[in-house]
Amino acid sequence: MSRMIFNKGLQFEDEIIITESQIDFEIIDAKTVVDEKYKNCSHASHCMIYSPTDFPILNVFKSRAIILMQLRFDGHIGFPGGVVDAGENVEEALNRELSEEMDIPASVMMEIEDRKFIHYNKKRSLLLHFFIKQVSPELLRNIELRSTKALEYGNEVLGVLRVPLYTMGDGYRGFPAFLQNKFIGNAKYQLIESLKLLNIMSVEEIEKALNPERLHSPAIVENLPEDITG
Repeated sequence: MSRMIFNKGLQFEDEIIITESQIDFEIIDAKTVVDEKYKNCSHASHCMIYSPTDFPILNVFKSRAIILMQLRFDGHIGFPGGVVDAGENVEEALNRELSEEMDIPASVMMEIEDRKFIHYNKKRSLLLHFFIKQVSPELLRNIELRSTKALEYGNEVLGVLRVPLYTMGDGYRGFPAFLQNKFIGNAKYQLIESLKLLNIMSVEEIEKALNPERLHSPAIVENLPEDITG
């Protein structure tokens, strides 16, 4: 990417945006980023590292894929990445953040071709660049293990987690319950759009997870019998 873009003095992405509604974001074409409309925007880059798998969780639940996310220092869940600094382009910034937050090996360097979405938030004058990288299950496991030795582990990043891509028999536990967490920025919608793009979940499955029919309260779920396994 030839045009250098950078943030406007913001140190953390949470200074840009904590959580917003999906309607606050608009997906734009990469070709339009250089338009006058966006020249004063701040930029941030994040990525989803994943590996397809059919390994059953607890020998029961189809896992579909392993998707890595992070528990951040502020208690929100998000994807690795951060703001673009002066003199960086979006992929350079992302690779720097991946090194600092996850100690990502050089073999997993992000290229501009890995960018799949750009979300624009007019209210915040913000462009969020989202990358997706598929790796082997073995490499993904290595990434998980290396992350505990990263520079920002225990500081900006409090842990790496896997997304549960299944729904248990009560209609709530699993993916629907996971979606009830607090997500930074539009990370929740980046996850959902990625699941659609990669055909990991159908639109119908995602809608059911977003609006579980049977149970809505975690307090109720805690009192469910242990033998409800789907």
